[in-house]
Amino acid sequence: MNRPTERSTPPDPKSLGDEVIRQTRTPRRVLVLGATGYIGGRLVPRLLQAGHQVRVGVRRPEKLKQVPWAADVDVRTVDLDTGGGLDDSLGGIDTVYYLVHSMGSGGDFEAAEAEAARRFASAAASAGVRRIVYLGGLHPEGRELSKHMRSRANVGRILLDSEVDAIVFNAGIIIGSGSASFEMIRHLATTLRWMPAPDWVSNRVEPLSVRDALYYLLSAADVQEAVNRSFDIGSRQILTYANVMRTFAAVAGLKPRHVIALPLPAPTLSGIWVGLVTPLPFSLTLPLVQSLQEDAVASDQDVDAVIPPPESGLIGFADAVRLALRREIEGAVDTNWDADAGELDEAAQPSPSDPKWSGRRIFTDERSATISGVSAAEVWPVIEGIGGTNGWYSWPLAWKIRGIWDKAVGGAGLNRGRRLADSLRIGDPVDWWRVEELEPNSRLLLRAEMKVSGHAWLEFALTDSVEGCEYHQTATFIPTGVRGRIYWALVAPFHRFIFPAMAKNIAAEARRRA
Repeated sequence: MNRPTERSTPPDPKSLGDEVIRQTRTPRRVLVLGATGYIGGRLVPRLLQAGHQVRVGVRRPEKLKQVPWAADVDVRTVDLDTGGGLDDSLGGIDTVYYLVHSMGSGGDFEAAEAEAARRFASAAASAGVRRIVYLGGLHPEGRELSKHMRSRANVGRILLDSEVDAIVFNAGIIIGSGSASFEMIRHLATTLRWMPAPDWVSNRVEPLSVRDALYYLLSAADVQEAVNRSFDIGSRQILTYANVMRTFAAVAGLKPRHVIALPLPAPTLSGIWVGLVTPLPFSLTLPLVQSLQEDAVASDQDVDAVIPPPESGLIGFADAVRLALRREIEGAVDTNWDADAGELDEAAQPSPSDPKWSGRRIFTDERSATISGVSAAEVWPVIEGIGGTNGWYSWPLAWKIRGIWDKAVGGAGLNRGRRLADSLRIGDPVDWWRVEELEPNSRLLLRAEMKVSGHAWLEFALTDSVEGCEYHQTATFIPTGVRGRIYWALVAPFHRFIFPAMAKNIAAEARRRA
């Protein structure tokens, strides 16, 4: 078998340019499961551009309302935990992209993922599906894997053992704007010039640009013959994790980074450390770091016989970083690692006005103001840009302390940031909040994802009036048990300063911009 080697002549980054999607010669009826995720959300528009008919199955269709391709696809409601809607979504489908997995660690997620995969595979066979395409992770054979990597490998085997022809791709760290691996590398390299690190930083890895990962996934629909096997895919460039961080620093124009490998495996400790330094929550950094304990290198290049490499060549790590940074500068980050909680994760709670909360104790903090001389459309950019590097317009130190505390107890923390600095869509993360509802120039509802004994929302509403813009700001908290009520009693005094200042400063910023 052929071993991947270092690329001797990396492509000129100037030649990478815009991605070229070629029209397919055999248009398919395609179903994408996991279309609200990082890879799925990028694959769908490429499938459409190639000429395929696309159907998407998601648990919460409202999350697709504002994606640019929503009107071009057939949206079906599918719950993979129960199988609800699965048979309906598979009717008349040729190829299915199964791009779902859970990074949560609650309960027996391995059994849940396996059960969901078996249920899906059986339904796909009954529906007469021609092919299943799945994206798993690179892993060495015959070694003990982390439970998350073990689960992904098991799902791949379940699909290969089914009655439907399957192509299972195994990829290492995927490098693209907004990917979990990219954000982890970026924040480690940016934050720490000297990095004492566990021994896994000496392990070998074969990064893959998100553009090339999407190329392989898209090409799988055009493969005519039955395949039913797994393929390792990578950039053919092998680095250590230490070199990955050094290379990122060089490409990003940072001072040289020094990574010191210590003879300590400590996957749990290093997962916590990565969670504190990066915007990724512990629920993601712990399994992510555990998966780094082994080499992640393609064992062969057999995929070339079925899907040849891109005509322009595979993209090396440094160029993948350049592309990712360029996309961020251009404001063209289509999806990010936290764009979706995952089709196998817990569904979001209903909004505070939902009848589910009837009879529960509800605490609110409401603020209103008339912002004279400006319209709702002029105030809206300030509301839509809140959080991330723009901050929360009140008591930055208090927000920072609360964010550090939330991260320390396993929450999202304040450094999760945003997908884009100046625009939002439903499902986007905003620090420890998530966009639940959005009506441009009118209303924004954020749902809290911080660790707290209860459920919290922050709502901004704007209406035009004769005098200017009527501004309404409402914080809502529904406690769970006595601990939740104690929490509200403790933070309520601070709200008397934080929320009025927020309303006042948002108004001032809107006037300044106008």
